[in-house]
Amino acid sequence: MPELPEVETYRRFLEEITLHQTVTAVEVFDAHVLAVDADELRRELVGATVTGTHRLGKNCFLQLSSGRLLVLHFGMTGDVGAYRHDYDRPRFTRVALHLREGLRVAFIDPRKFGRIRLADSVATFQQAKKLGPDALDLTAKQLQSALGRRKTLLKPLLLDQRLTAGLGNWIVDEVLFQARVHPERPAASVSADEAARLHAAVQLVLRTAIAQEANYRQFPASFLIHAREWDEAPEPQSDAHHHCPRDRSPIVKKYVGGRATYYCPVCQPAPPDSHSAA
Repeated sequence: MPELPEVETYRRFLEEITLHQTVTAVEVFDAHVLAVDADELRRELVGATVTGTHRLGKNCFLQLSSGRLLVLHFGMTGDVGAYRHDYDRPRFTRVALHLREGLRVAFIDPRKFGRIRLADSVATFQQAKKLGPDALDLTAKQLQSALGRRKTLLKPLLLDQRLTAGLGNWIVDEVLFQARVHPERPAASVSADEAARLHAAVQLVLRTAIAQEANYRQFPASFLIHAREWDEAPEPQSDAHHHCPRDRSPIVKKYVGGRATYYCPVCQPAPPDSHSAA
């Protein structure tokens, strides 16, 4: 699933190929991904120039010369690409934007859970979708304040896009590991020092992922992500891959808030009243 780092990579790619380019045509191959009428989409896009790009959490925006924005949400399998000729069109291209200089931008989505829509501004979209601040913009003070008011378990709260936009499942596991905080800690039990560590970990994890263009196998060996079980691992993982990179303790996998969760029971001690695996 495209998370914040992937979407930031997509945004940079789109900025490189679409900035100051005029849209000359819109091809809709599958209207299932449209959250706007196809004719309205064409009226807004055709003849408009892309004047900028933005990202909020897992949403990517193309700023149009008309003042409106094209919003791309990538769902579980969404991606973007570019091509010039029909025979080069990527498989599962659902919508294509033709640019004046001949390039075509493909919105690719095999499972069709992604969505394309229009918005008047990032702020109005954020309000309508009830999204919190972007995870990269979240301040330590905002995070500490949000945690201090909640009895919710920490992991489900950090996944709540109303708190902050852009933290997905593996990212939250990595943040908690880097901060040495257990996923089942009640949010209100987090100290000021722990909240500061969590905030620093959010920055570390997201900036590392973005710098590596979301190529997770290139992450530092000190990251928990190498102990995760991936659906499409290129080769069987050795036992070493399932141990903590700090102390070699076996990594625990369990479900927290309905989501597969990985943590080190030594580095991330369980709260006193927890019945979690240790």
